[in-house]
Amino acid sequence: MSDAVTTDRSALSGSLSPGGPAAAAPPPAPLAPPARFAPFARGPVLAAMAALGVLLAATSNGYGFHRDELYFRMLEPAWGYVDQPPLTPLIARTITSLVDEPWALRIPAILAAGATVLVLALIAREAGGGRLAQSLAAWGGASAASPMVFGHVFLTASIDLVVWPLVALFTMRALLRGDGRWWLAAGLVTGLATYNKWLVVMLVVGIGIGLLALGPWRALRSPWLWAGVGLAIVLALPNLAYQVANELPQLRMGAALAEDTDGEGRILTVPFLFLHVGPLLAPIWITGLVALFRRPPWRDIRLFAIAFAFVVVATIAGGAQPFYPLGIVEILFALGAVPAAEWMRTRVRRVLVWTAVALNAVVAALIALPLLPVALVDATPWAGANPATGDTIGWPAYVEQIAGVVNGSDASRPPIIVASNYGEAGALDRYGPEFGIDPETVFSGHNALWFQSQPPDSAVDVVFVGEISPRLASEFESCRTEARLDHGADVDNEEQGLPVIRCTGLTAGWDDLWPRLAHLS
Repeated sequence: MSDAVTTDRSALSGSLSPGGPAAAAPPPAPLAPPARFAPFARGPVLAAMAALGVLLAATSNGYGFHRDELYFRMLEPAWGYVDQPPLTPLIARTITSLVDEPWALRIPAILAAGATVLVLALIAREAGGGRLAQSLAAWGGASAASPMVFGHVFLTASIDLVVWPLVALFTMRALLRGDGRWWLAAGLVTGLATYNKWLVVMLVVGIGIGLLALGPWRALRSPWLWAGVGLAIVLALPNLAYQVANELPQLRMGAALAEDTDGEGRILTVPFLFLHVGPLLAPIWITGLVALFRRPPWRDIRLFAIAFAFVVVATIAGGAQPFYPLGIVEILFALGAVPAAEWMRTRVRRVLVWTAVALNAVVAALIALPLLPVALVDATPWAGANPATGDTIGWPAYVEQIAGVVNGSDASRPPIIVASNYGEAGALDRYGPEFGIDPETVFSGHNALWFQSQPPDSAVDVVFVGEISPRLASEFESCRTEARLDHGADVDNEEQGLPVIRCTGLTAGWDDLWPRLAHLS
């Protein structure tokens, strides 16, 4: 306003000057339009990012590798695998080839979690949120359970954690700012994200259905929208070509996951909606969902309500993993921070909300992070609430026990090892050399490992980790159980109690036997 007043006075002075009319003076500058967006809440947002990053880094070496991390680090680089695209395994293998420790492998997960906090705050700002709304979106996002889980271990979901909110942010900018160029950014992120996980397509399809159903239909006439769609397709094309050339393995993998969970994913999808950011903060994302239809300025982004419904229904129909809607819940939470901040007008309300955020952070940290001694894990409800905890405990102990069976063989040539799943195979690959096991003698028929290597025909003595069928045992002269896995911590996981079986005198060829050991899950 002061700049405008100064300009007007200059023009008036020129019109009254001895030199002549106002035409002799520079033309007045146009009035600047009012700022549409509140200033970025740099301090609170960066503080939330730093707090989460420090917490995740401080606990990053706790317990041990997750079974998926052990699997990723041993996968040879490829265009794709039967169970996933190539990006996460490539990153994992690259990092562990330099520093083969959990803390190093988890650096990308920590960075993704911190970036997610930033993007959530930017979504709140894009939707009209001021400093308080941005702070709530950032600190609420940093205190949520699922982001802590996927920020602690490096999984495909760790990268997806930031991908979904980023696609949503760019979509909102294209619609709310009327600047179609942001569709290119959304297309760029979508196309690249398919190399991490195809799940982002579910979000994009949901957005597309929402756009067709609720508008704004003018966006459909924007060449930028279709350029963004084209960019996403072009970037994803090599990945899609791999899928088509290999008979769509991702669909087979999804079916295998659904079968493995035996419908549990369908049943848990809706309850999980209230756990992603935490039950205490669930009212905020629900408020964001409702506000999409009640706030006129948000009319152009109501499509996210349809996207939410589509993602939930698709997850239930697929029946694979109940955490798939996490990304869309994050988006709704960031939106809900705007009306929630408006509700926090009084001191009592502010104390109530920030207390909920603090309590949510404490509970989430206990569930997601290795804060307790291993000996106390089973005595608390936290391990049961987070299955990933059990998947990070006991690997060196298991490998030592398997090595005891392998090294106790009196055969002139050490037996090979066939692991029942990729977690065991990955642990043997990582810790085996410490106990005298050659990683080249470790095989598994689980997922991509079945394709990666097959035992040689010279391998007639085998140590199986896990149960084997009577038919498989009949292919050997003798089979006997020589140990049962026990990490000694009394924490349940897939390996605890499994037999270690030594079989000698293989009578069949591996070309006949190996196809029978292939399995997906």
